[in-house]
Amino acid sequence: FFIHVETRHVHIAGVTAHPNEAWMMQMARNLTMDEWGVLKPGQYLIHDRDTKFCTACKQLLDDAGLKRIPLPPRSPWLNAFAERWIQSVKTEVLSRLILFGERSLRHVLSEYVAHHHTERPHQGKGNLILFPSAETKPASDAPIECRERLGGLLKYYHRKAA
Repeated sequence: FFIHVETRHVHIAGVTAHPNEAWMMQMARNLTMDEWGVLKPGQYLIHDRDTKFCTACKQLLDDAGLKRIPLPPRSPWLNAFAERWIQSVKTEVLSRLILFGERSLRHVLSEYVAHHHTERPHQGKGNLILFPSAETKPASDAPIECRERLGGLLKYYHRKAA
């Protein structure tokens, strides 16, 4: 996954049980595509020193104009936004479900990312919702209702539209 630190926008790059060099190269190509890639030239990419970032993958990211910043070894708190997102996903969803394969993991992650972006208030951003949905704004005196995702694991509150 990738997280834009300023906006807290999260992008799931891909899911696989065996991330080899070929898979990482394809993910890097997808993420740096001119038309729809989320990584743009001139941006900084902070990453750990995992062996998945092979030499060819690093070269592809460099050629795309990204400024890579590898973190020092054994320093997870230097990438606190990513570590906190991982902790949130694990505690709020993954530790409460039994998943059967990549398809169910993809579904859970996509639901959590949608919840993270459009329904969950963020303390670091003034308790605001990052990317509110384009629904019509209900009256401030409308009743509040509880909505759920993933069978009730994720709950959020919303004013009912008039």
